[in-house]
Amino acid sequence: MSNDTTRPQAWWQRIAHPGQFVAWSAPLLWPLTLLTAVLFALGLWFSFFNSPQDYQMGDTVRIMYVHVPNAWLSQFVYAMMAVSALGTLVWRHPLADVSMKAAAPLGALFTALALFTGALWGRPTWGTFWEWDGRMTSTLVLLFIYLGIIALWRAFDDQLRAARVIAVFTLVGAINIPIIKFSVDWWSTLHQPASVFRPDGPTMPGSILTPLFMMFFAFTLLFLVLHLKAMHTEIKRRRVMTLQRKLAQGASA
Repeated sequence: MSNDTTRPQAWWQRIAHPGQFVAWSAPLLWPLTLLTAVLFALGLWFSFFNSPQDYQMGDTVRIMYVHVPNAWLSQFVYAMMAVSALGTLVWRHPLADVSMKAAAPLGALFTALALFTGALWGRPTWGTFWEWDGRMTSTLVLLFIYLGIIALWRAFDDQLRAARVIAVFTLVGAINIPIIKFSVDWWSTLHQPASVFRPDGPTMPGSILTPLFMMFFAFTLLFLVLHLKAMHTEIKRRRVMTLQRKLAQGASA
């Protein structure tokens, strides 16, 4: 009975160990990269050559195939960071702060791309690059939160202490995610309400939904590949720093 109850704990300990994480996840990088490239190739082909023009926006609608996945990832990455923050503060997971730190620059990049492509879409569609409506403003605030988190990581030499401070900051900033999501319902905005994930089903035709979902999965896989690689780099960087400290302590002794 004792062996049965301890076996799951030992399994999770092995998975959570940074060295074991690198060992089992590194072989996944190349297959995931190849799958990402294939999805991007298919998604771009369907987006530009196999989807119709919009009867109002014309070819401008094709910006949506890049804008929407980046906007989704800007929120998804932060939600994942909030879960990692809980892992740091509550469960003391050895990889939680590594995941949180590795995700922040990627989240900032996707948010910046969402704002940029949204501006490109907005000018011919709404007649303006920028409008201080609820969704645009709250997404800009999200970008500032990402940049603040990145700056905080760089401000601390002690990464364990930094992780606890930044985890609290990340959880406080998470209140912005539902604001972004429901801003189109709460305030007057140029953005339309949800048109894909609705209780009564999508309002878009399949010719638009197909490339949109392809690009959605392509960008999500791109994030996964980049995040895994960034976590590997951060784990190795911390190993080097630990060895450097030990060598410095040995030299001073």
